[in-house]
Amino acid sequence: MSGGLAAVLLLTGCGSEDQIWPFESGKDRMVVGMSDDILSTDPAAGYDPGSWLLFNNVFQSLLSFPPGASTPVPEAADECGFSDGSKTYTCTLRDGLKFSNGHSLTSTDVKYSFDRAIKINHPAGPAPLLSTIASISTPDDKTVVFRLKVPDATFPSKIASGAGSIVDSRVYPKDGLLTSGKTVGSGPYKLDSIDKERADFSVYSGYHGTAQMKNDGVTMKLYRGNQQALKSALEKGDVDIAYRGLTAKTIADLDTSPTADKDGLDVVQGSSAEVQHMVFNVDDPVVGKLAVRKAIAYLIDRYALVSKVYESTATPLYSIVPVGITGHGNSFFNVYGDKPQPQKAKQVLRDAGITEKVRLVLWSTPSRYGPATDDEFQTIADQLNASGLFDANMRSVPFGEYEKGIAEGKYGVYVKGWVPDYPDPDNFTQPFFGEGNVLSNNYDNSDITKEIIPQTSSMTDRSSARSAFIKLQDTVARDLPLLPLWQGKQYAVAKDNVRGLQNCLDTSTVFRFWELSSAS
Repeated sequence: MSGGLAAVLLLTGCGSEDQIWPFESGKDRMVVGMSDDILSTDPAAGYDPGSWLLFNNVFQSLLSFPPGASTPVPEAADECGFSDGSKTYTCTLRDGLKFSNGHSLTSTDVKYSFDRAIKINHPAGPAPLLSTIASISTPDDKTVVFRLKVPDATFPSKIASGAGSIVDSRVYPKDGLLTSGKTVGSGPYKLDSIDKERADFSVYSGYHGTAQMKNDGVTMKLYRGNQQALKSALEKGDVDIAYRGLTAKTIADLDTSPTADKDGLDVVQGSSAEVQHMVFNVDDPVVGKLAVRKAIAYLIDRYALVSKVYESTATPLYSIVPVGITGHGNSFFNVYGDKPQPQKAKQVLRDAGITEKVRLVLWSTPSRYGPATDDEFQTIADQLNASGLFDANMRSVPFGEYEKGIAEGKYGVYVKGWVPDYPDPDNFTQPFFGEGNVLSNNYDNSDITKEIIPQTSSMTDRSSARSAFIKLQDTVARDLPLLPLWQGKQYAVAKDNVRGLQNCLDTSTVFRFWELSSAS
């Protein structure tokens, strides 16, 4: 459909959303605690959950995800659409957009923001998500045209994430990061102050967009990995909400506590697309043998794992694409079942001529994937050893050493967790396969990298890509470069008068400050 916007067009709908948000006094300020740090206030450098939480509330993107949705809608844009077979994406901006410093937000700032992130290419930045951009042009102050290297139907979802944050071209340096700790955005909130222990946000009264603020501001208290301190703050009433950081046991205990109502606390569960995989280095002398990998797949008891280690705050996963995302299937269930099958494990080893116990080290790093990771991999080692077919041990190392060992090919079996950048099956597949993938496990399958992924990337109707993603997962279940273990549930614990928290816990991973309020 060259020559104009495609029929797949995103519209804001009602004109009332173009108005400046009417600030209402008398609302409450919310206090939210989490154990994560906020590692960056500059969108060109942050790729961690704490930083993206800040970006999603302080900066606007052209598009955003409504609560519970996996398809983005216009935010700073008035409309966006594809043309030229998904290789050109054009957006028209809303009227009257302004940054919190009073500067007008124009197409120049949009182009500058993307060009800057790509040029800086910070190791912890969003540049990999923007790799399909070939060029950006700005025919006028309100129009932005992205020309893509290849058809990329997921491009709207990518730029609806923190990677699409729009910064002021007159404030943010072109070749480096803004290191003052200050932010200038056009999102629903302003960052007033930040240090290692807290960040204070106030409502930006000049905001134009879809969010409807239900509070006067938000204070984030940062407990920097100290889960006990976060729990204590919640119990003492120092925070309204505990988000990200409570242990599985704490959540489970609170969820089943007969005194929770008396204590004035609610456990709120939302949908989550966080997943964890056991990864196999296919060049390893031990697990490089497909029979060994298959035997492991036949022996792991996911139900016991999530019950014993994660107190049922996660669910067994039998696919690469998790439940709730288009393209989810049960390929690993279909091949290996949902219960341990030691006889099949033994047979597959014997058929491969393996008669001795398989000696194996399972590598873990709790500093990145949570304190339960060591217990999880020890439990898996115990399950393998109980079969009499393996002599497996768990070893835990700091994250820096862990990543170095993986990169050097020293580890045969290791853990990788994944929190999506955007809720699309592409984000659970493309980063895992082919050259330079995030798993670093030496697996490459040309059917996946040269056929399935390029094919699905061009499908603007994401539901039509489902069968191709199922085929991809069937292929991976057969080759076993990784083994899905669990899909997380997203929890927060709050005072029982907190409202709107459910709208902050979905597969988009956007924690929407503006949805939070407290009942009197």
